[in-house]
Amino acid sequence: MVKVVHVSGRRKRSIARATLTGGKGVIRVNSFLLDNVKPDFARDKIREPLVLSGELAGKVDISIKVNGGGWRSQSDAVRLAVSRALVRYSGSKVLEKTFGDYDRQLLVADIRHKEQRKPNDSKARANRTKSYR
Repeated sequence: MVKVVHVSGRRKRSIARATLTGGKGVIRVNSFLLDNVKPDFARDKIREPLVLSGELAGKVDISIKVNGGGWRSQSDAVRLAVSRALVRYSGSKVLEKTFGDYDRQLLVADIRHKEQRKPNDSKARANRTKSYR
C-alpha cells in the first residue's frame, strides 16, 4: 500500500495544500518544478525543510497547490505545508525536534493578519484629522 499524506499550511491570505507520496524527490509548486520558482528568496525558504530532513527529501514526491496573498506569504505557507507533510510522513519525533529547534514557524502557523481598515478612516489605526476653524 502506498502511503499518501495531505496537509495544509496558511500564512496571512495564502493557503498551501501539499500532497506527499513516496517517490524520487520531485517537488512541484503549482505544477512548476521547485527549481523554477521565482524569486530566489522564496525558493530558498521552501527548500529549508527539505535540507533539514536530509535523505527523506530524496525519497518522496511533493505536489503543492498554493493560492492567495503575495509571493512572500505564499512561500511561508508552502514551507509550513512541506515541513508538516515530512513530519507526518516519517512519524519521526527527531525530525519534529530538528524543525522546532531550527525555526518554530516550520511547524506552527503564524496567525498574524493585516488589520482591517475602519470605515470613514484612511488607515487601520489612523484617526480622522480634525479642523477647528
